[in-house]
Amino acid sequence: MTRKMVFVDTSKCTGCKACTVACKEWNELPAEKTQLVTSYQSQKDFSPKTWTYVTFTEKYEEQTMNFLMRKAQCFHCGDPACLKACSSKAITQTESGFVVIDHTKCIGCGYCSENCPFGVPKVDQTLQKSFKCNGCIDRVENNLKPSCVQTCQTGALMFGDYSDVLGQAKNRLSEVQKTHSKAQLYGEKEMGGTTYLYLLMDRPEIYGLPVNPTIPLSLTLWKDVVRPVGGIAVGGAAAAVVIGVFANIVKGSYRSRDD
Repeated sequence: MTRKMVFVDTSKCTGCKACTVACKEWNELPAEKTQLVTSYQSQKDFSPKTWTYVTFTEKYEEQTMNFLMRKAQCFHCGDPACLKACSSKAITQTESGFVVIDHTKCIGCGYCSENCPFGVPKVDQTLQKSFKCNGCIDRVENNLKPSCVQTCQTGALMFGDYSDVLGQAKNRLSEVQKTHSKAQLYGEKEMGGTTYLYLLMDRPEIYGLPVNPTIPLSLTLWKDVVRPVGGIAVGGAAAAVVIGVFANIVKGSYRSRDD
């Protein structure tokens, strides 16, 4: 299967939250009690039972109140920190680009949550399993759109082959920038190129997004430097012991029980 992309055009989002409802319905996620966070936003963060929600930011500029809305979910990074951090090999990346968790292997260690620059995965403390958006991979692999894309009535969500959707996203950006100079794409280069690409109407930090998301240095050092070197060192030490024992046998350095 070719790599896929979901384009999130925030200029078309009306904040209806139908994507949140569709996600819960398809994935059989229970409702959660919420409260007003700010503006029209009622969900503060992700949870094991809420994999996508809509953020609202009110920005008063040039005597106009602008409502900046964003559908939040896992970005499904091209270079996912969660996959790199997983200690039980429960996280994998599909050919289509979606990053999924195998809950038969997940031990709920929380390393994925701690190292994700977007703070997406959340651990269910009762089940001791980590949960996040799976991109509706079961639908995608059966030639269906993700449930959030399927239900969006304003055309704010677009799904298709990576290169095709990226081209359309760039065309849409050029159009929007004619009236909104701060508009920009977010996710084309970040984290190895994300499967969920955003057209933002303002700077990323206005939407609560990191300007330059990266894999934590501590994780990179541990996985790419410390562990490989440690493995070589342990292997070298074991080999040295075996060679030493063999050399002593050849030399006759070991005495028999009778001696």
